[in-house]
Amino acid sequence: MSSKERTTGEQRWVLGLTSIGSVMVALDVLVVAAALTTIRQDLGATIEQLEWTVNAYSLSFAMLLMTAAAIGDRWGRRRTFAAGIALFTVASVACALATTVPLLIAARTVQGVGAAVVMPLSMSLLGAAFPPERRGWAIGIFSGLTGLAVLGGPMIGGAVTEGLAWQWIFWINVPVGLIAIPLVLTKIRESHGAVRRLDLRGATLITLAVLGLVWGVVRGAVAGWSSPEVVGSFVAGALLLVGFLVWESRADQPMIPLTYFRSRAFSAGNAAGFFLTAALFGAVFFLAQFMQVTFGSGPLEAGLQLLPWTATLFLVAPIAGRLVDRIGERPLVFTGLLLQAVGMFWISQVSKGTVQYSELVLPLIVAGCGVSMAMPATQSASIGALPGEAVGIASGVYSMMRQLGGVVGVAVLAAVFAAAGGYESFATGFTRALAVCGVLSLLGAFAGLGIAVRRSTGVVVQLEPVEELG
Repeated sequence: MSSKERTTGEQRWVLGLTSIGSVMVALDVLVVAAALTTIRQDLGATIEQLEWTVNAYSLSFAMLLMTAAAIGDRWGRRRTFAAGIALFTVASVACALATTVPLLIAARTVQGVGAAVVMPLSMSLLGAAFPPERRGWAIGIFSGLTGLAVLGGPMIGGAVTEGLAWQWIFWINVPVGLIAIPLVLTKIRESHGAVRRLDLRGATLITLAVLGLVWGVVRGAVAGWSSPEVVGSFVAGALLLVGFLVWESRADQPMIPLTYFRSRAFSAGNAAGFFLTAALFGAVFFLAQFMQVTFGSGPLEAGLQLLPWTATLFLVAPIAGRLVDRIGERPLVFTGLLLQAVGMFWISQVSKGTVQYSELVLPLIVAGCGVSMAMPATQSASIGALPGEAVGIASGVYSMMRQLGGVVGVAVLAAVFAAAGGYESFATGFTRALAVCGVLSLLGAFAGLGIAVRRSTGVVVQLEPVEELG
């Protein structure tokens, strides 16, 4: 093994601890889904309150990602990352102790704030610790564990809820956080991004813009897509986004230099990541329910039935990470998302009539291999397209796009499902929702074609080099 391929002890600590933080955050995206029925019975929650126990986390997560990434670059990535884990851990305690639904929703909101700090800073620390020739391998492992946590959320939530109580889906974060914080502060070297003034106006504008747009998507199915609330949210979000773009184009030290988006690899990687996560989160949300409704499975059994899909992330993503370093991101993004589309369309067709579980195994494997190939490649393309000092900004943008993709994917699929009759016509709604997953995957594959190719030497060909854009 050459010196370029050798992993140092410090790099192993960075990979391990950032993966732990990412797994904590990713697990709580969907871990609540399996416990919603029990929470409704224990706390007397309404349907809309149950919706907000899920959406409050996603909203605050998406809203504050960019701000957290900018703060980490300025005040220190290690220090900010540790603070994010601490806030996430404290909020988990508050979730477990909540005796009313409003308290649970408030605690989930704070938990999302902690997650918004942990996720982009984990990517920043990872990008700073590994050189470009090893970054794809590290991101492959990181992505596999993170993706496994997302897909394993319903299974773990079901197992904990059935075996203990719903509160324990939050208590399990506490010992992990208490162990991780001192290790982060002692085992990871501090790093900073470009030293510049914190763009408070830009941070406020992008936060409110994201809130408006995501609020509209989340509330559309409930309040009506043409309702004043939803239309007003979209209009306000769009205007604030325009205001953000105008401000960033004129600011002396912008939070997000807009010239970065002139890099095709950066823009295409983020677009592909958005569609990948939209399809992934939407599929997780409905496949777990499909197993329970169609086969009468319990929450834990339904999670186990998804193993042909989820296990591929752990097995394939590290291999895909190594391939990124050799052949580049574009072929893995395009092929991976194409395979995910094939798997989703396949499941959509098979589930139209009477279906046996054995008929789902192969398409689940195909879809799982596809997302396992594409996930580390989209991350590598987005982060690797910018100069090293901008890795914090790159990871923040990519994390925000992924989280927004997840929110949008679930909302769009839920709208399609409801339009087809909802739970009164579950099979019809499910087949149409999974077909939309296939469409979203295809959109991601085509977006991936914009990623720069690599020469045989393994050097990325920057079609529009970032260093020349200033």
